[in-house]
Amino acid sequence: MSKRNVLMAALAAAMLAPVGASAQSTPPGASSAAPAAPPTAAPAPVELAGVKYDGTAEVAGQKLQLNGAGIRYKAIFKVYTAGLYLNAKATTPEAVLANNGPKRIHIQMLRDIDGEELGKLFTKGMEQNATREEFGRSISGVLRMSEIFVQKKKLKTGESFGVDYIPGTGTVVFVNGQLIPGEPIKGEDFFHMLLKIWLGKSPADSDLKVALLGGAKPAATSSRNAAGSNR
Repeated sequence: MSKRNVLMAALAAAMLAPVGASAQSTPPGASSAAPAAPPTAAPAPVELAGVKYDGTAEVAGQKLQLNGAGIRYKAIFKVYTAGLYLNAKATTPEAVLANNGPKRIHIQMLRDIDGEELGKLFTKGMEQNATREEFGRSISGVLRMSEIFVQKKKLKTGESFGVDYIPGTGTVVFVNGQLIPGEPIKGEDFFHMLLKIWLGKSPADSDLKVALLGGAKPAATSSRNAAGSNR
């Protein structure tokens, strides 16, 4: 075969070879795997009125993240701080209530308050944000919460309480980090009704509602500066 025929045969073979192999080949030293997504950073801790809320908390063996935290005001007075922990970020009350994982609301007092008075306020807050049927279904849990605060008699500045919802178990209450003895309050409905004290249509504090949903902190010119602006 002449040199010209050999060259033509080689050219034909090259043209008939599978394409894409060289184009898809990985350069030396490069990985063929897709680049890994950067790890999600844990939420930063939040400090309010000297009270620190960690970016994460563990409930029922699951790590939750701080969804938001804020201060409850009564007129111009700071009453307590509150922090909401969930297993996924939620920016609306509906998203919070639709989350069927563990949840935590943590409260730390910024001034002394009578336990019986606090229990009555919580009961009122739940009743104002629930239908008559919802409130009736959860009355045993409402009475249990009131009883806990009546027995405590007074929550002093710096003291705290927390309420956890554990799927399949129910609602449990902690005072100053200690679990309150007794059976958990059964059913998710009660915990949802409790959360509506802060996230419902008639929240205890509208700015605190925004803060618990991860919204911006109120500006210095907020209506807080006017006495009596909040109930």
